[in-house]
Amino acid sequence: MNDTINPNNTISGVLVVDKPVGYTSHDIVQIIRRGTGIRRAGHTGTLDPRASGVLVVLLGPAVRLSEYVSASDKRYQAVIQLGTTTDTYDADGQVLTNNPVNITEEQFVAALQSFIGEIEQVPPPYSAVKVKGRKAYEAAREGEELDLQPRKIRVYSLELLEWAPPEAVIDVYCSSGTYIRSLANDLGKMLGCGAHLVGLRRTKSGRFTLRDAVPLRKLKEAFEQGNWYQYVIPAAEALSDWPSVELTSEQVDAVRHGHRIPGKAGIGKMARGISEQGELIALLEFDPATSEWQPKKVFYQ
Repeated sequence: MNDTINPNNTISGVLVVDKPVGYTSHDIVQIIRRGTGIRRAGHTGTLDPRASGVLVVLLGPAVRLSEYVSASDKRYQAVIQLGTTTDTYDADGQVLTNNPVNITEEQFVAALQSFIGEIEQVPPPYSAVKVKGRKAYEAAREGEELDLQPRKIRVYSLELLEWAPPEAVIDVYCSSGTYIRSLANDLGKMLGCGAHLVGLRRTKSGRFTLRDAVPLRKLKEAFEQGNWYQYVIPAAEALSDWPSVELTSEQVDAVRHGHRIPGKAGIGKMARGISEQGELIALLEFDPATSEWQPKKVFYQ
């Protein structure tokens, strides 16, 4: 790493990594911490070791955006194998049933359509969902069954990309918190033959797509060469789908001290407060009673 710069106090931004199969999301964060020297780093939505694709990692003060970025919609390409069910709903688990697959493409597409919209989904038994303080996968490994409650999720679109029975490749555009493993299992139940997930690639997380993502191999090379900061995306872009309010230097000073600034209705309930130089200064919440912006989260850069 280049010792001539100390990024610890100067970098606040986003690294979008194309995570390869075989790494946990935490592995990627650790690699980034070591490579950048920045201790404050965190991802915004776990990808299983078997899955690949877009992993958004926040650096420095930008980690405080996590709750907002994590809640962003996601998009996946999923490979589903029909005819076989497993206890984990994916290829890592023990096979529970094997059934013949006599499903037509038309039947598969019709079943897909029934999962579009706001639906209730039960998380997989082998997941990090907590019930009474216990992670589901810990209980499942010990042979204990937890009562996992269904959760409301939203599936915006489901599209069949490739039909090669017993496998099918689908595109899933969904809300945060959706388990594609559960979707595969539920789809298999509906079709009567069972199914499980055999491959998963996240193609979009919030406003970031694979086009924004740097392969891990290239990022590691950049750490060695000391030019990794070329891949850092400004923190302000992490929520670029939010409206923005440009702040004067006087307003920047006021907001940094937690003071309200005048605003006007019609922009939205929440907005990014951006300096004239394009830096993210704060997340602002509009108070319609006083027509003012209240600083919600302030970032010192």
